[in-house]
Amino acid sequence: MFYYDWTYIFILIGAVLSLLASAKVKSSFAKYSRVMSKSGMTAKEVAERILSEGGAGFVKVEPIAGELTDHYDPSAKVLRLSESVYSSTSVAAIGVAAHECGHAIQDEEQYFPMQIRSFLVPVVNFGNRLSMPLFIAGIILGLYNSLVPIGIFLFSFAVLFHVITLPVEFDASIRAVRILKQTNILDQKEAGMAGVVLRSAAYTYLAAAAASALQLLRLILIARNGRRRD
Repeated sequence: MFYYDWTYIFILIGAVLSLLASAKVKSSFAKYSRVMSKSGMTAKEVAERILSEGGAGFVKVEPIAGELTDHYDPSAKVLRLSESVYSSTSVAAIGVAAHECGHAIQDEEQYFPMQIRSFLVPVVNFGNRLSMPLFIAGIILGLYNSLVPIGIFLFSFAVLFHVITLPVEFDASIRAVRILKQTNILDQKEAGMAGVVLRSAAYTYLAAAAASALQLLRLILIARNGRRRD
């Protein structure tokens, strides 16, 4: 039942959603990477300006290998921009850089959802290591009232993490577009293009949250069916 059952459809749905979201963000980024901003500023320069004006000028901006690997590291106070973004003057690159700056400013302002997410990181890492081994062991041993619920409980923290991530990411994108307009780094039309890229990126977080919720539902259904047969 655990290996061959209809609940695998939940994994399939989650995988399809993730693939569609990933394709959407890559397509949008590629499209607007061909549109150079009128300001001529690189993403690095934009990031440094936004951080300075946003009260987070102490945050360093560094390049990082890979594509769309951009992120803000709150522990090191470093904003890392991918190779396709760092030196680019495109609308897409500037939008991505501004989004990551939004996270740095959230950190400086102690944005509550971001604090919760940071608190959950070690809990989620711990849960990810143990949740499935405990769940599978519980299924094999028939321990539906002990190991299986513990596995489900630990996995639920991953779902919570994805849910908390949504307001953090949405807020960072809203901040990014607003800052780009206010500083005139991008004009209205360019800011709209950057907004399209950031909205596309938001779909990936929605897909991740949906996929983890579907997986949690699957585990609960497997556990319930197992208890009925036990």
